[in-house]
Amino acid sequence: QEIRDAKIKADRERRVVAEAAQQQPKCSIEELKVTFLELHAGKTTAPKRGYALEKILVELAKLSSMEVTEAFRVNGEQIDGALKFEGEHYIIEAKWQDKAAANEPVYQFVGKVEGKMYGRGIFVSVHGFSDHVVTSVVAGKAIKTIFIDGEDLVLVLENHLSFSEMLDRKIKAAQTRGLIYVHPVTGKQKI
Repeated sequence: QEIRDAKIKADRERRVVAEAAQQQPKCSIEELKVTFLELHAGKTTAPKRGYALEKILVELAKLSSMEVTEAFRVNGEQIDGALKFEGEHYIIEAKWQDKAAANEPVYQFVGKVEGKMYGRGIFVSVHGFSDHVVTSVVAGKAIKTIFIDGEDLVLVLENHLSFSEMLDRKIKAAQTRGLIYVHPVTGKQKI
């Protein structure tokens, strides 16, 4: 029994060390900015930009000392990642399309969030959101998702505010004013 307990303890310690290593950032904010700008130049396809955006978001969260889960599949759903911010878990959807995010992908993501216990979501669309998608997501519904666009990410990548500060300001606007798509510096609603 002592040998078994020692083996279990050693395995647990190895897992803790491995998990801690996975949570360490692999890139600096400067490297992420360069990557983002290269992607913005449009030299790659939309799906490749989307996967690269997932990695940028994961690294930004790690640089802000957040617990991060990289992309995974659950029950046939693709989840682009998840993070833990101030004790709450958020699933992430990352879109880098050539135009603003339309209703369909946003509604699909809202459905993913609804299907999770105390679900919360962060939808990132580099080119923003179509005119009616923001109002239709909140009209008569519980607010569980916030929106982030490319401008918000540039503010973080240029060190005007940290990723966690940006999230805090957007979450505060959603919780106190019911606004899910605001400018993180001015607090004004975008659209």
